[in-house]
Amino acid sequence: MVVKKDISIIGAPMALGQTHLGVDLGPSAIRYAGLMEQLEELQYNSHDLGDIEINRLEKNLQPTDGSLRYLEAIVEANTKLAKTVAIEASMDRFPLVLGGDHSIAIGTLAGLANKYQNLGVIWYDAHGDLNTDKTSPSGNIHGMPLAASLGHGHPNLTDILTTGPKVKPENVVLIGIRELDDGERELIHKLNMKVYTMHEVNRDGIHRVMEETIDYLQNRTDGVHLSFDLDSINPAEAPGVGTPVEGGVTFRESQLALEMLAESDLVTSAEFVEVNPMLDTKNQTGKVAVSLIGTLLGKRSI
Repeated sequence: MVVKKDISIIGAPMALGQTHLGVDLGPSAIRYAGLMEQLEELQYNSHDLGDIEINRLEKNLQPTDGSLRYLEAIVEANTKLAKTVAIEASMDRFPLVLGGDHSIAIGTLAGLANKYQNLGVIWYDAHGDLNTDKTSPSGNIHGMPLAASLGHGHPNLTDILTTGPKVKPENVVLIGIRELDDGERELIHKLNMKVYTMHEVNRDGIHRVMEETIDYLQNRTDGVHLSFDLDSINPAEAPGVGTPVEGGVTFRESQLALEMLAESDLVTSAEFVEVNPMLDTKNQTGKVAVSLIGTLLGKRSI
């Protein structure tokens, strides 16, 4: 049964963590797809705080710090986001962050770590996002947020709000992973992280994966954040993402995963990221995000 907390909706229209135009329109696309109507139907008391202000730099600018593209602007935006999330979490509200590219998770987790001493994270994504400035092939910071939140990478990214890690590696579960760089694999093995790639999802089924995830996290954490990248889903069902990877989790499997999380009452915050309406078809991916948010918050067919 879902315990209905007040929900704080925070838009983070970040596009600087990657190279595709349009992902900064993600929060608007999710709202336009019926988010507020969904929350009203579920009888939540929702507070839409609007979007944090982000310095919209020209995309033809060169990287600002060695191999890290737009570092200064991304740190500034994530600091604002972290402060906002920290305030809302401190009031025992459920922060629901709308991306924007996945680099915003750095700010979300920094804000949540201000409240939770033993924060758990479910990273539902096609990618590990475990690169650093030393391992990233592209310099795109949307491929680094989980590493930064674990305390690995450029200090400007790891030290937002407070110095050092925001989450412990043993409190993280990655689900749906199917594309990793060499440096990410090395870090996963070094930290002995719990990962369910698409091999495990296909072999064992999403039901078993979620059962094990819930059992693993519920007794070791004091709050759990769901970081949901829409590129985790098969591109045919969620085409509006910047880095699609074939062979992903289906929409129905993802619905079941979130139904199980809702029943567990484990999740205390969430973000849905990488919706890009410029790459989408009739806001299909925005609608998928709204449907999944509703599922996480307790919506059922009957």
